[in-house]
Amino acid sequence: MCTEADTVTQGLQNTGNNEGDTLDDPSPGNGLLSREFVADLELTTKMEIGKIFVQAYRNGGDLNDLEVATLIFKEVVELTPVDHPNRPEWLQYLAACLTSRYRRLGDMEAALQTDQEAVNLTPADDPHRAGRLENLAGSFTARYRRFGDLKDLDAALQSHGEAVDLTPVNHPNRASQLQGFASSLADRYQRLGDLKDLEAALKGHQESVDLTPADHPDRARRLQSLTRSLTDRYRRFGALKDLEAALQWDQEAVDLTPEDHPERGGRLHNLAVSLTDQYQRLGDPKVLEAALQRHQEAVHLTPEDHPNRAIRLQGRAESLTDQYRRLGDLEDLEAAAQKFEEVVGLTPVDHPDRPGRVQSLAMCLTDRYHRLGNLEDLEAALQGDQEAVYLTPADHPDRVVDLTPGDHPNRAKRLQNLAVSFKDRYQTLGDLKDLEAALQRNQEAVDLTPVDHPDLAGQVQDLAVSFSDRYKRLGNVKDLKAALQRHQKAVHLTPVDHPDRVKRLQMLAVSLTDQYQRLGDLKDLESALQTEQEVVDLTPQDHPDRSRRLKGLAVSFTHRYRKLGDLKDLDAALQAHQEAVDLTPTDHPTRAEYLQGLASSLADRYQRLGDLKDLEAALQGHQEAVDLTPENHPDRAERLQSLSASFSDRYRRLGDLKDLEHALQRDQEALHLTPVDHPGRATRLQNLAASFKDWYQILGDLKDLEAALQRNKEAVALTPRSPPDHPNWADRSILKNQEIFNSSTLTIVIPSKPRYFLILNCLGVLLYDGLHSPKNFSLHTVLLPIQLPDLLWLGHTIHVRQDAIRRLDIGKTGSAATRACVKVADLISAVQLLEQGLATTFQQILQLKSDLDILPPEQAELLKRLSYELYGGKPDSPSKVARERQELLQAIHKQPGLEHFLLPRPYTVLCHASQGGPVVILNSHEDACDGIIILNPTTEPVHVALPNVTLDVLQSQHTALKELLSRCDVRSRRESASTRLFGYPEGFALGTIEGNFTDLLTWLWNNVVEPVYQVLASHEIHNGRLWWLPSATLGSLLEAQAKKASKTQHRVGVVGVTHTGLHGANHLKGVKEEVEKICSIVKDPNRECLVGEEATPTAVTDLLQHCSWVHLACHGVQDLIEPTKSRLILYDGVLELETILRMPLSNAEFVFLAACQTAMGDAELVNESFHLGGGFIAAGFCGAIGTLWSMNDQDGPVVAEHVYSHLFRDGRQPHASDAAEALQLAVNKLKAQKVPYQRWIPFIHMGI
Repeated sequence: MCTEADTVTQGLQNTGNNEGDTLDDPSPGNGLLSREFVADLELTTKMEIGKIFVQAYRNGGDLNDLEVATLIFKEVVELTPVDHPNRPEWLQYLAACLTSRYRRLGDMEAALQTDQEAVNLTPADDPHRAGRLENLAGSFTARYRRFGDLKDLDAALQSHGEAVDLTPVNHPNRASQLQGFASSLADRYQRLGDLKDLEAALKGHQESVDLTPADHPDRARRLQSLTRSLTDRYRRFGALKDLEAALQWDQEAVDLTPEDHPERGGRLHNLAVSLTDQYQRLGDPKVLEAALQRHQEAVHLTPEDHPNRAIRLQGRAESLTDQYRRLGDLEDLEAAAQKFEEVVGLTPVDHPDRPGRVQSLAMCLTDRYHRLGNLEDLEAALQGDQEAVYLTPADHPDRVVDLTPGDHPNRAKRLQNLAVSFKDRYQTLGDLKDLEAALQRNQEAVDLTPVDHPDLAGQVQDLAVSFSDRYKRLGNVKDLKAALQRHQKAVHLTPVDHPDRVKRLQMLAVSLTDQYQRLGDLKDLESALQTEQEVVDLTPQDHPDRSRRLKGLAVSFTHRYRKLGDLKDLDAALQAHQEAVDLTPTDHPTRAEYLQGLASSLADRYQRLGDLKDLEAALQGHQEAVDLTPENHPDRAERLQSLSASFSDRYRRLGDLKDLEHALQRDQEALHLTPVDHPGRATRLQNLAASFKDWYQILGDLKDLEAALQRNKEAVALTPRSPPDHPNWADRSILKNQEIFNSSTLTIVIPSKPRYFLILNCLGVLLYDGLHSPKNFSLHTVLLPIQLPDLLWLGHTIHVRQDAIRRLDIGKTGSAATRACVKVADLISAVQLLEQGLATTFQQILQLKSDLDILPPEQAELLKRLSYELYGGKPDSPSKVARERQELLQAIHKQPGLEHFLLPRPYTVLCHASQGGPVVILNSHEDACDGIIILNPTTEPVHVALPNVTLDVLQSQHTALKELLSRCDVRSRRESASTRLFGYPEGFALGTIEGNFTDLLTWLWNNVVEPVYQVLASHEIHNGRLWWLPSATLGSLLEAQAKKASKTQHRVGVVGVTHTGLHGANHLKGVKEEVEKICSIVKDPNRECLVGEEATPTAVTDLLQHCSWVHLACHGVQDLIEPTKSRLILYDGVLELETILRMPLSNAEFVFLAACQTAMGDAELVNESFHLGGGFIAAGFCGAIGTLWSMNDQDGPVVAEHVYSHLFRDGRQPHASDAAEALQLAVNKLKAQKVPYQRWIPFIHMGI
């Protein structure tokens, strides 16, 4: 908002009293003396009468008095000879009247010409020259302010400077001369932004005020000039003391001005501007009310034909806009728009202030577009922003900016506003060119704004938003980083007490949420949530933006709920969404948006708790959101999609076909509203495919199934490549690829990861009868090579990747596609799918711990460094390190023999895992469960039908096992002797438990093991080594087989934790005996023992890094939420799996984990047995012995003795390939002792 330019150097203020004249005659008032009355008087008398009219005009502001004075002075000058000594003085009076007349009527050139002639006729030593120079400067200033020509401003400054130089320090007119000079310096500062001009202006204004007595009639005017420069400095540096001083002097100027004074309107306007600045800084609504009142008074006092009416109306309109943004009252917005239109109508096309006024109107129309959604307002706003000089075509996009000189200090602000209009049109029409134009203007605005300027924070924030918009459109992580960096800078530049700080904090939170969604780092989400909470806490209950800020908070809570599953977060999200809805009027255009958010959270709670009331409320909210959304609204399709999902949920709950029909109808409408090139079209195609599939399952019409497949195919074709560092790409877009579909065959070739899941979904659809025959598709090249190891990008932490595995449901989708391959007898593809789909977690970790011996030394060292930085070193920029690593791997793959280094292996490589014996792979799917046997590297894999095994049966058997273990109290390794002996609870018969175990093992033999053995027997395989892979991977088996045995003598590390708890308060029985048995077999110097207090985390970490064989007799705890937090309980500390995975275990060969839960995996990790035992193998060990649950204290020493006795028999060095046989002998020993099932079953062997 602009202050009104001071008028001290213009018009009648520099006549009469400035030159010592006294006008004591009474005012004639309202032009009562006629022209005829004065026609015959002498020239001097006429001048005196003219001065009386001047004084009358100055006192009452009647334009008739000014007109009479002007006519009298013109007549006197015309009758005065050129060489008359009084001609310069009389010219001065005429010029002053003409200048004042210009201020009222716009007549300027005559005044300037007259002032110039007066100066030219005045000798250099004439005492009146200073006053006449001041008046000439005033005329130049008036023309500059009208047309914006810098030459006029320079001429004004030159004249002012000479006038000051000619005026003695103690002269009564020096204050006036200083004020004029300072005002022109202020004009030049506002034009060029040179701080030297601002400081000089402030100094001149302050000196002028200091020289002016408190009762001087010009004090108010000089105070007003001082406040103008104080306001400029406040807006430049943001110092509150300048704003407070400006307010103080503005108030004094108003107080000194009589009610009927013609300049009172201008001074009230300037006071209102300072109050507005204070409101915008501190956010006090009372200050805004005061500003509005002063603006209203200023407009009321301003005649319709006054040249400053436009600026005063503009001030009133801008304060109304502030009030609308504060309270949301549409009447304020309409009133503001009306006044802005009047302001533009009053402003000539060639006026230098027109660009700013046009843009103010455009911003108001933009606000109205956001409120009412009327495209006409948006177009009008753009048209206003694009207004240009006569040389610029009418459709030129830089119209407002072209009116603003390149060196104009307001150019940055106008560029910023133009960017807003471009961005609004982009958000409405989706044209990327508009977004690029907005970003370009935002960047230029930032570049033009000085580092110390208070507007810089706002400019930087708008630039950040443009980067965010481009990131959301194109997905380039550089834009995301640029947006976040600039949001942080905007907050940093904003004072703590600034009212815009809350808004900038909110935008920062949104950017942090975007980064969380892209990179998956929980720290970003926590920071976003904390910031959103601060934003809401700082927002008053009656603030119009509170609803939007509550929604932002709700979204952050929702993200954390979906990440961690804590119902408290979901409840908090619901509460925030509900408050946002409650605060929003029923006719407000954003109500639909807030209802959508509330309904989505209700749907989340229904999915979690199954309460039908939540589902009904969600459906009602989604329906209302759709009803409130206009047909052409860009968000209508998304809201229809959400409504369809709720109908589908209710159909699945209640089975009403009408709901399924509604869901299909909404999905079709959503797709119809979605342009072909819209980034969300693929997702809507997939949802429609799901609805068609539901119809097929109910009615059995093959057309519906074919429609489902067709929509999935279209989704594949439309989905863009996702960037390799996006953890949620499957949530946003499911897949695209160079797939070839034709009428006779379906050939799917997937050269890169972003195509994986939708293709698997297509294969899952093909399972249904009528579409699964070989004639419909061929899979001999299917999914080769799918790069699942990079699907969950290595630029993320293992925690992020594990969480993504859960959310993406890799196991279910992969099992469906594998089953499709089995149905058409494509077992090779089935093996590859299982390896690449179900083994994702192990592959991810193994890639960071690979044997580098086969690489050239330089590449090996570089890959080792990058991998360690990426996973173990916690780099500042994991994405940068991951990219460097990926570029290195691409170079490695070009070398002969290294084509598959760290890549998913094709079957021709995988089959070599069976060189030591057959490999049995198991796959479970709701359609059926299968076994696949790789007999040897030279034959095709064979299928094993498991007709009696279903997912339901497997779940039932799993539940039975858990119940048995609970009855035996074997879930955790306890310290007490009684529980270590597995005492049975009262009321349970031993025979009953034994019988239940027998039944379970009998079922397992009859339905899984025996069918496999029968197939093996049919191929003449009756004995030897056999690998079962129900959850492990062929890749890990190959890694273990390929690892070279240590060339040095093995060193065995033995860890025995006899006590746990604080300072070893809890005793673990059997551990000491276990260690003694091992030490009696493995002699010095080939072993190292850590027993009791020696077994600290630090000591064990060191032991792991230099011992090739390790025995750990201690507690082990499995963390089902974060498997990498699974840990060994040592003396006075723990050793987490995550830490073990970071260790450089170059000597590792085999580990015996005599601890509980060391082989109990994470059930949610897609059939991955991701546990301590598997983690040690991932860390670099070739093999491991572990336990599914707690072992008995008595059994540890027995098993350890027989295992190590076999491995070190006859003084030989142990080999990992002998460990499985050694464990079998030890378990047979336990079985021979007739121990219960639960004591010998838990021991398992992993690896080679």
